[in-house]
Amino acid sequence: MIHFEGKIVNRQPPPPFTTSSLQQAAGSKLRFAPDKTMIVAQKLYEAGLITYMRTDSVMLSPEFCASARKWLEQNDPQNVPSQVAKHRSSKSAQEAHEAIRPTDVFRPSVQLRLELPDDEFNLYVMIWKRSIASQCRAAQLRKTLVITQSGSLLWSARGQVIEFYGYARYWNNLSKDSILPSLEQGQALKLENAGHEKKQTQPPPRYSEPKLVQLMERKGIGRPSTYAPTVATLKKRNYVELKKDHLQPTALGLEVDAFLLKALPDLLEAEFTAKMEDALDAISEGKNSWQHYLTSWNQNYFVPALSKAKTVVASSPTGKANVITERKYETSRTRCPECKNFLAKIPSSKVKKKYFLKCTKGCENVVLFWSDFNKTWQPPQAKTVQAENQQKPPVKVTTYPCPVCKKPLEEYSYIKEGQSKTMLRCCDPQARKDTKHKDVAYFNTQKGWWSPKFGELNC
Repeated sequence: MIHFEGKIVNRQPPPPFTTSSLQQAAGSKLRFAPDKTMIVAQKLYEAGLITYMRTDSVMLSPEFCASARKWLEQNDPQNVPSQVAKHRSSKSAQEAHEAIRPTDVFRPSVQLRLELPDDEFNLYVMIWKRSIASQCRAAQLRKTLVITQSGSLLWSARGQVIEFYGYARYWNNLSKDSILPSLEQGQALKLENAGHEKKQTQPPPRYSEPKLVQLMERKGIGRPSTYAPTVATLKKRNYVELKKDHLQPTALGLEVDAFLLKALPDLLEAEFTAKMEDALDAISEGKNSWQHYLTSWNQNYFVPALSKAKTVVASSPTGKANVITERKYETSRTRCPECKNFLAKIPSSKVKKKYFLKCTKGCENVVLFWSDFNKTWQPPQAKTVQAENQQKPPVKVTTYPCPVCKKPLEEYSYIKEGQSKTMLRCCDPQARKDTKHKDVAYFNTQKGWWSPKFGELNC
C-alpha cells in the first residue's frame, strides 16, 4: 500500500552578509579564521570595493537594489523578480550600517583578478555573489513524499528535484537532486532488499570557528566588531587550539574555566553577557541612565563578586589560584637529552608551532625550539661574544622611492629560519615607526622586488 504526495516549493533567497554571516561563510567556503576574514574585508573596504564590514543589518540601499536589478536585466533576465525579497534583521540589530555588499556591481571581475591578491579577490567574489543572490527570484523545488506500509509499520521516503535554480545560480545552498521512482497512488510494492546499520550515539562535536561565531550571535553575546577578536583571543592565550578545523580546549583553558567557575561563575553564563548587552542597548537608545546602571552594577554585582573571587584565591593551598600552581602540560614524544624523560609542550604564541619543549622533571636548563630549517628540535642558539661585537654591514640605499614618504628604500639583511634574506624598507628609522609604513616591505622574488601591499617595484 502506498501514499504518494508531490508539490512545488519556493525557497527564498538568502539575505546579504552581516559581519557574523560573512565570517561563517568565509570560514566554511574559504577556510578563513574570523580574524583573517575581517583583515581581508578591511582591505577591500579601504580599497573602496565593499561597504563597511562591521554591521548587523541585512538592509540594502535603494541605489544598490536598482543597480543589481539592472545587472540582472542585462545578464540574467529570467532571474529578475517581480518583487524583491525583503529580509528582516534580528531584533537586537542596531542597523547603523547597511549590509556588506560591493560598491559597484558592474565592476569587471577580470580586472580585479589582476589587481587583488587571491584572498581579497575570493572574499570579494563571495560578497558579490551573495549580494546579487539576495536580489534574485526564489528557487523552485519539486518535493515528493512517499509513505509505504508494512504490517503495522509505516516507512517514508523523500525526494527533491530542482525545477528552477533562481538565486542558487549565484549562492547555491540547495541539496542535490534526490529522485524517487515513478509511483502511483495505492500501488502495491514488493520488497527486494533490506538492510540495517548499527550506529552509536556520538557526543556533540567541538565547535569550528564559524559555528562559534554563529552561536555567539544566536545567544546575543558580543557585537559585529567583537566576534573575531573574541575567537582570536582564545587562541592567542592558548585557551583553545585548532585541531582538524575544530577548537579544542587546552589543559590551560580547562583550568582557567574551572577556576572561573568557582571564582566568578556568572561570567561563564551566556545569559549574563547577553543581559549586559541588552542593558547597554537600552542606554544607547536613551531608555536608561548610564550613571544609574554603572552604580547599580558595581554595588549589586561587581563588588560582591570580586570579594568572593578573592576568597576563592585565598583559600587555595598557596594563596594563589590553582590555575597557576597546578598546571599540567601535554607530553611530547621527544625525550630530554639529560634525564631521558619525555619533554612537556609549553604553549607560547611567540613561536611558530605555538609551543616549545621543556623538561619538567628537574632539568630546568633543557629547552628546545623547533627549527623549520633543520626539521628538528634544537636548543636556543646563544649569540657569541664575537658575533655581538661584529659591526653590522653597511646599509645599501637604493634609488627606489618609498611608496609612502618618497624617501629612498634601503636593503635590509636578516636571518630567518637559518637562512640569510634581504628586503627593501624605508631608509628613515623614524618614518618606519609610523603605522602607514608597516606594509612598506619588498621581498626578492624571481621576477624582482615585490610587496604584498604595493605589488611589483618598477624602476
